[in-house]
Amino acid sequence: MPQLDTSTWFINIVSMILTLFIVFQLKISKHSYPTHPEAKTTKMAKRLTPWESKWTKIYSPLSLPQQ
Repeated sequence: MPQLDTSTWFINIVSMILTLFIVFQLKISKHSYPTHPEAKTTKMAKRLTPWESKWTKIYSPLSLPQQ
């Protein structure tokens, strides 16, 4: 049974990683980023819900006084 020849694996893996690195660098260098990014002003609309207009308190069983 012939053995697997692994002598060329190292150069194949290194060349593949180098090629991927170069391709990604070229793709990133062609991307244009905004020169002066500015924060967008977002205005939150205040919605009144029925439970916000009155004071309510929920009592959990552990917060009740001992009897």
